[in-house]
Amino acid sequence: MDAVSDSPRQDPARDASTRVTPMMEQYVEIKAANPDSLLFYRMGDFYELFFQDAEIASRALGIVLTKRGKHLGEDIPMCGVPVERADEYLHRLIALGHRVAVCEQIEDPAEARKRGPKSVVRRDVTRLVTPGTLTEDTLLDARRNNYLAAIARARGSSDDSYAIAWIDISTGEFGVAERDRIGLQAEVARLAPGEIIVSDALYGETDWVPYWREFRHVTPLGRDVFDGATAERRLSDFFHVATTAGFGPMSRPELTAAAACVTYVERTQLGKRLPLSPPSRESAGAVLSIDAATRANLELVVTLSGDRQGSLLATIDRTVTSAGSRLLVQRLSAPLTDVAMIVARHDAVEAFATHRSTRWNLRDTLRGCPDFARSLSRLVVGRGGPRDLAAIRDGLTTASAIGDALGVWPERTAEISAHIEALAAINRDGAAELTRALNDDLPLLKRDGGFIRAAYAAPLDELRALRDESRRVIAQLQAQYAEETGVKALKIRHNNVLGYFVEVTAQHADKLLTAPLNQTFIHRQTLAGQVRFTTTTLGELEAKISTAGDRALAIELELFEELSSRVMLEIDVIKAAAQALAALDVASALAELSVEQRYVRPTISDDLSFAIAGGRHPVVEQALLKDSGPFVANDCDLSPPRDKGPGRIWLLTGPNMAGKSTFLRQNALIAVLAQMGSFVPATSATIGVIDRLFSRVGAADDLARGRSTFMVEMVETAAILNQATERSLVILDEIGRGTATFDGLSIAWAAIEHLHEVNRSRALFATHYHELTALAARLSRLHNATVRVKEWQGDVVFLHEVVAGAADRSYGIQVAKLAGLPMPVIEKAKVVLAQLEAEDRMSPARRLIDDLPLFAAVKPTEKTASADPAAAEIAAALATINPDDLSPREALEALYQLKAKAAKN
Repeated sequence: MDAVSDSPRQDPARDASTRVTPMMEQYVEIKAANPDSLLFYRMGDFYELFFQDAEIASRALGIVLTKRGKHLGEDIPMCGVPVERADEYLHRLIALGHRVAVCEQIEDPAEARKRGPKSVVRRDVTRLVTPGTLTEDTLLDARRNNYLAAIARARGSSDDSYAIAWIDISTGEFGVAERDRIGLQAEVARLAPGEIIVSDALYGETDWVPYWREFRHVTPLGRDVFDGATAERRLSDFFHVATTAGFGPMSRPELTAAAACVTYVERTQLGKRLPLSPPSRESAGAVLSIDAATRANLELVVTLSGDRQGSLLATIDRTVTSAGSRLLVQRLSAPLTDVAMIVARHDAVEAFATHRSTRWNLRDTLRGCPDFARSLSRLVVGRGGPRDLAAIRDGLTTASAIGDALGVWPERTAEISAHIEALAAINRDGAAELTRALNDDLPLLKRDGGFIRAAYAAPLDELRALRDESRRVIAQLQAQYAEETGVKALKIRHNNVLGYFVEVTAQHADKLLTAPLNQTFIHRQTLAGQVRFTTTTLGELEAKISTAGDRALAIELELFEELSSRVMLEIDVIKAAAQALAALDVASALAELSVEQRYVRPTISDDLSFAIAGGRHPVVEQALLKDSGPFVANDCDLSPPRDKGPGRIWLLTGPNMAGKSTFLRQNALIAVLAQMGSFVPATSATIGVIDRLFSRVGAADDLARGRSTFMVEMVETAAILNQATERSLVILDEIGRGTATFDGLSIAWAAIEHLHEVNRSRALFATHYHELTALAARLSRLHNATVRVKEWQGDVVFLHEVVAGAADRSYGIQVAKLAGLPMPVIEKAKVVLAQLEAEDRMSPARRLIDDLPLFAAVKPTEKTASADPAAAEIAAALATINPDDLSPREALEALYQLKAKAAKN
């Protein structure tokens, strides 16, 4: 608690109903400046919250709501949290969507006391804590980036020109990109930002409101933050450059989004300049585009339930550092489309896979490497501690050792060599200085002291000796005085009245009271049998002892700032070293994965090939190895026939539970792994770079938007058919199953033709509509495939093997039996099925295909079965009419003529 009291005071000059204490005046003023945040108001060893903030926090945190005095005659609600546990409570509040303003004491209570007994210790907000601006390890997931994203729209543009900028202030990463609306939403899904900031105008637009509701942390901000006219100047000021041209060409929306990011960071960090990298522009098409639905369906980073376990990421992650794990997430979320860059990553993985001892030694060394990129950011914003300095020390030491070890390795690739060059630039003197300065055992907080090593600073050692060994120092002085006076019984004692004093018996007192000793010993007190003295040296020593602890801590804090300043001089080198170690961790981890799981290097090309031999589902395979046995591998070839034209479409039929969805997903995951730079679970793989990946698998509703399962299916299918290109890979599973049979069959039929004739994409299309298999006779690139099963004594045995051909039935009743449906239901279903099959023995599907024109021959405005001559005649007449050229009378006459034609026919 403050040395100067903050409790309510009685003031007879003011009415009790309107009295406001100085402390509450200060609180109200600070709260008024931060109305949208919960105010953590520092009171000694607690952060306290008052009024509505206290009521909100007590409910959110489950802590006791109490009272503290009165304000304007009313009780003041209050709750508080201990300072040492503040991070825990901050994490919970941020997770619930709250923002927190942290208000600290910014002066010594002794200084406040000098201004008068009623003076309040000065306080001010030192930080605004928001979901996208966290730096503390306790508030962050070490394995994931925490991005702040800003979204801007080009002023006066169509609804199709947007920019997104993203920053992770804990590592300094800064990116920017321009996209259309669909591409923008795909980028947001990829980044999964902790917080999104948008302009007030965009936030309030009706067609955007449902989208913002999908995110917990969306912060609308004023035009000053998203001012395109001042964006370039704000960016230039932040990075201390004359012009932003050095960042690469950026459009006005990109500049606006990037400037919004840095402005928001400056405001939340109250002007502290973070070690952000200059914004790196990501051009359209640089990475494989994957929309939110596809990411969810494929469970790339998390499962559909939101868990990491069971995702592709959890399956392939063999990294040994936090930074490596974050980089793996980035690469998995954004596979490349540049063949040369993909090949370079494959080269690095192959180099480590081939040289086991080098890989093992590297990984053993990396295991002890701390997350020093995040430590650097904390030091820059003033929230670092001794352990962050130690992390820099240990990180640089590890980086230097790895650089030396790999520098003499003759088999390294061009990419590995680039990382080694970054490590070679490290200033080893800085790490050595930190080693000399820091203790082995360090406190979490710098205010706890004790982190500077003995013998590093002589003044500090002296003060510590006084603080920690005052008895020994006093004993040494006592022995010195006894020898100088010849009084062996001389003692130095202490009490609360006199402090330290020299005491001798009465018979020796005259010796100290006469020259020359009376020049050193000053008489203080005479008692019966004892006489007490002091000395100048003893007085000075007492003063040093009483303040030694505070002075020692002050010196340590000064040394901390000096060491931190030296670290700041090497920011760019330290960041480059951290990035190099993360990349080496990912490359060696993927190599370890490839050896452990028998993955192979894929061949990447610029054509439309897609040939997987012996492909396996990475997640399912590892799950089966733990439980039931080996995974059944399957081939998939979507390459263009005779290596010309667009790629193939496979129409996959077969029963439920046979493995169709697994087969579809595994080929999509193999493509993702290949383009992110990993080896793949297959015997061999040749993949022409995919520009967009689409997956419509599974069934789910969206009740929040009022969408049924079928509506969600159609929305996702529409996105695919409207966006897929010749270079895309499309995965579609059971399109049309959510509605009536003929409706669903019709939709699936038309979707296949559209994929074949319009999108011309490489695609896998799984269905239970066996009638669709007849399309292979008309669509040259459509090939039928099925999952083999065997019937045995009325049961079905799933072989999980994909072969050419078409299934003639779905074995739904057998699957229902396996699921445990009652036998009367199973028997009745068999009877009904037999009757239906007898009635439909001569399937009209092939005749229908022969009758219907192909999709490309049907114009969007025509009705498929329109052969009505009257309609044709009227349509021809309408085609000759230009309404803009007709007078009202001519228009009326034209209408009568059309009506006459309709009546005649």
